[in-house]
Amino acid sequence: MAFTMHSHSGQFCGHAVDTLEQVVQRAIALGFQTLGLSEHMPRAHTADLYPEERGDGTDLEGKLADLTARYEAYLVEAVRLREAYADQIHILVGFEGEWIHGADDDGKRIKALAAHPEIDYFIGSVHHVGSRGTPIDYDKATFQEAIDVAVTKAAATSTDAAVNIDPEVLLYADYYDQQLEMLQTLRPRIVGHFDLVRLLSADPSLDPATGAGGLSTLVWPKIQRNLEFVASYGGWLECNTAALRKGLAEPYPGRSIAEAWLKLGGKFTMSDDSHGTSHVATNYRRGLAYLKSLGVEDVWTLERRYTKTADGARSKGELVEKSVTLAEFEASLKVEA
Repeated sequence: MAFTMHSHSGQFCGHAVDTLEQVVQRAIALGFQTLGLSEHMPRAHTADLYPEERGDGTDLEGKLADLTARYEAYLVEAVRLREAYADQIHILVGFEGEWIHGADDDGKRIKALAAHPEIDYFIGSVHHVGSRGTPIDYDKATFQEAIDVAVTKAAATSTDAAVNIDPEVLLYADYYDQQLEMLQTLRPRIVGHFDLVRLLSADPSLDPATGAGGLSTLVWPKIQRNLEFVASYGGWLECNTAALRKGLAEPYPGRSIAEAWLKLGGKFTMSDDSHGTSHVATNYRRGLAYLKSLGVEDVWTLERRYTKTADGARSKGELVEKSVTLAEFEASLKVEA
């Protein structure tokens, strides 16, 4: 039974394409039996708008309000699709969290969004790092800005850190510290693209367990610390194949992190992180082969159990964890890539 727990549509995500219903239809055509919808939560500050969202720079408050309206419209459409396609696919309604300004800001907002009665789950993700909330996966220019902020911070707090440690490593360290704050505050069931910070780095294939420039000595202990915390509350990491379509050699997380996670008894879920119909299940066979090479035998998803009311309508019941063998997953997948 193929599935994804991480997906987006152009209808409700500015950097994606296609409608949400088209994504649902594509997932059905490819043999999916479960589809987790996870559009981005709305951001709350004009400084957090991406360049394409800012446009000419006018009426930023209005553009920010549009994000909230779009998210509310997403929930309505997601529930409609969940019921309309109930006999063809099991749709879970979730969202992807945006951790930018910390526990007293994003933390409170994410918890409030997660409490909505139609929400089944959310993904805990970090796309921004540093006091400015600089994006780390938008483009090379903003990635360099994030590095510069990390270097400035290190220079202000340690006399030798900025000199003896690779600048990218300083950013990695900040990323995993910020990720820990998110994890401790939210305890998300699914941790999104655990090592996203490597996407735009000079060498995304560097092994954080053995890398030089402070990578193995400064960053690897933080990675292990975060993995141990996720394992302590029973969270899952996603095997996210978007890394493959973006040119990386391995999905998120990379091999050394995945191996460390499995040693802790950690569980994986499966995500294509699709941003339109053409991304649904993209590189899934490569992702499954990667998991097999790690010795993984099954992946995990969620199932919402429903009951019938007296008038024949569906009533939401309990949400349960469900394991799917890789063999079963692959057998149901109607895609070659």
